[in-house]
Amino acid sequence: MLRTVNDNPARGTASAAPPAASASVPADPLPPCDDGVAAHVERHLLNIVGVRPDEASATELLQALAWVARERLSRRWVDGDAADRAARARRVVYLSMEFLIGRSLGNALAALGMQGQAAQAAAVHVRSLEELQSHEPDAALGNGGLGRLAACFLDAMATLGLPSYGYGIRYEFGMFEQTIQGGRQIEHPDPWLADGTPWEFPRPDIAWPVRFGGWVEPHGDRAVWHHAGMVQAKAYDMVVPGHATDRVATLRLWRAAAPAHIDLHAFNSGDYARAAEFKNEYENISWVLYPNDSTPAGRELRLRQEYFFTSASLQDVLARHLREHGRLDNLHEAVAIHLNDTHPAIGVAELMRLLVDEHRMPWDQAWAVTERTFSYTNHTLMPEALETWPVALVEQVLPRHMQIIYRINEQFLLHAARRRPGDVGFLGRVSLIGENGERRVRMAHLSVVGSHKVNGVSALHSKLLVDTVFRDLAEVWPERFVNVTNGVTPRRWLAHANPGLAALIDEAIGSGWRRDLDELERLRPLAGDASLGERFLAVKRASKERLAPMLHAAAGVAIDPASLFDVQVKRIHEYKRQLLNLLHVVGRYLAIVDEPRARWQPRTVIFAGKAASGYAAAKAIIRLIHDVAAVVNRDLRVAGRLVVVFVPNYGVSVAEAVMPAADLSEQISTAGTEASGTGNMKLALNGALTIGTDDGANIEIRQAVGDDNIFIFGRRADEVAAIRAAGYRPAEIAAAEPRLQRVLDAIGGGMFSPDEPGRYRGLVDALLASDPYLLLADHADYVAAQARVDALAADPAAWAVKAILNVAGMGPFSADRTIERYAREIWRVAPAR
Repeated sequence: MLRTVNDNPARGTASAAPPAASASVPADPLPPCDDGVAAHVERHLLNIVGVRPDEASATELLQALAWVARERLSRRWVDGDAADRAARARRVVYLSMEFLIGRSLGNALAALGMQGQAAQAAAVHVRSLEELQSHEPDAALGNGGLGRLAACFLDAMATLGLPSYGYGIRYEFGMFEQTIQGGRQIEHPDPWLADGTPWEFPRPDIAWPVRFGGWVEPHGDRAVWHHAGMVQAKAYDMVVPGHATDRVATLRLWRAAAPAHIDLHAFNSGDYARAAEFKNEYENISWVLYPNDSTPAGRELRLRQEYFFTSASLQDVLARHLREHGRLDNLHEAVAIHLNDTHPAIGVAELMRLLVDEHRMPWDQAWAVTERTFSYTNHTLMPEALETWPVALVEQVLPRHMQIIYRINEQFLLHAARRRPGDVGFLGRVSLIGENGERRVRMAHLSVVGSHKVNGVSALHSKLLVDTVFRDLAEVWPERFVNVTNGVTPRRWLAHANPGLAALIDEAIGSGWRRDLDELERLRPLAGDASLGERFLAVKRASKERLAPMLHAAAGVAIDPASLFDVQVKRIHEYKRQLLNLLHVVGRYLAIVDEPRARWQPRTVIFAGKAASGYAAAKAIIRLIHDVAAVVNRDLRVAGRLVVVFVPNYGVSVAEAVMPAADLSEQISTAGTEASGTGNMKLALNGALTIGTDDGANIEIRQAVGDDNIFIFGRRADEVAAIRAAGYRPAEIAAAEPRLQRVLDAIGGGMFSPDEPGRYRGLVDALLASDPYLLLADHADYVAAQARVDALAADPAAWAVKAILNVAGMGPFSADRTIERYAREIWRVAPAR
């Protein structure tokens, strides 16, 4: 078994003692970039890439330039960790299944201040920097908002000078690469590592054993786990640079490696399939993000994934801590471990196992350390999305952990019973084991019980957490629950993604907003300036012209950059209500056909997002989008007035192209279902106006930008609850709204699927029968809000004023501010800034 034995600071040596702020980092010892970045690129082409500089391809130039940046970041990394150890700095450990970091080169060059020199180096080879960046694949380490939030947070931790580690899985094939065939989503492996990546640092001397199955031999509080199988977790590090600082954060990812590469006996016997099966049985753990869990094998693989990365990470943390401190009873004083949703929740039981069984700490002392070490962010309000595992499956895969969970639960129920003596129903609701039907382990409950702080991610979400899904747990520990509203990094989502707008803002108010987003407030008194408005619209038009070729490739029709770009880009899910957007699109199409001479505001309606591989309803929505687009985009009666586009394989790089071009941001989830959202923040930061419900962070955006500068519609969360409680009858709503009924009849009757008229009958029937996300209840108000959008779009100067006011109001939604709150209120560490 390999362990972390090297004391090289970049290899993860320990965080030191309590909340001292980290020491200042020495200045970058490398010579200034302008004394020869081009020469460094030439040297790396020869020595690292292995090609004559005058024969280098764009991909080879990308590699060489990445190595130049990596060289500088590596030195910052080593120096920063040494400074942390000298200062005995408290570390933050962030456990997340996803880190959607996107492409790394542009961010690294910006952090190093090398964009200009890098562009000059590219020009030497008759290339543009943008061309080189386009050859870098997105790192397939996440899917949606959860992973992008984690990436923004690491950026903010580095920028604020927080000693920090992110821990996750080095997915070989990501979630999947999405293509569209015949309107259907088709999933392919996303082999982003096929040609390697210059951004990772393999750590061959860091590997941890992760065990599964077997049986448990009890020894009082402790136990010996006789496992049935074991996989090695091998470490690969990536550097996340801070901006306007020499600080960096570490992202450590784990790859699953079989104890032996193949069954050599089977191979030599000619049974080649069985020889490889042994390797695949273990290594598939780190192949794919979120494997399809519609089968028993898929569900078991998901559980193994979650335990795999959590166990390896905690073993790594404890080893680092022991090297620094020589004892574990002060772990909570030197390390803050954060659970990003419930995927790493098994870490509560795993830390107890490591402390009690491996390091022989008394149970009560180990529990006190565990509870003070962990904190937990919840990202969902929907009970069906709160992760649970069958007790039988946990007993099979992690038998010792099931025992530990039972004991934690026993102790917790004794504590909870003192709150409500004799209330069996209350104890059943707070128990870590759900007893209704199949007995299941409630991972969110385990996270709450095992953490000293629990936070929601918007004001409404945090309120609803304690009012609904965690109401009983909040009664036991009201002081445990807090709110920390999400945020995004302006470096990636404005400075990098939208350099035209960033330059305009710099000229208007200076560049301080990159480190202090509250500086954007200085735009507010300038919003009415006609010249600024005209230049803002010119920047927006240029972004739309850059995006138009991508949209043309996806839709196969000409795209008018002068049209209103109406954007809904996010994971495809029923509660996010892409279908409500489609109902409006179909109604608009029918209305244009009915009244071709009316003055219609031209629109390009843009969808993008992936549906989970086993989510049939979401996949049906994607197919309906394409079927509607096929009819609308071919109909000459609406040409120039309505286009529908679905951009495939949505990810960070696609978002960086779409968001600067967006005029209208669709944030239309059913009120009370979206925890926060961060796409809403990114789009508003880029000058899009929001049409949305009073849900998640939309509420705080409305408060920040002003009610007159956002299009709010639909029922509020309390009204949604009241409608459901009263007995919701969606068919009656449809019958009372002729426009809506006509739209449903068109979809259900086959107007958009003439080859299969009944293709969407089930989708429509489900809306009329139950409509769990209240699309029909909100439809009329949504259509009215869209009419207000049209009216404002007819006055570009007025639109520009409101768009600039949206940008000006984005100060509260900086990831830096979010991380400062986590650091101060939850992790108890002072940012160096």
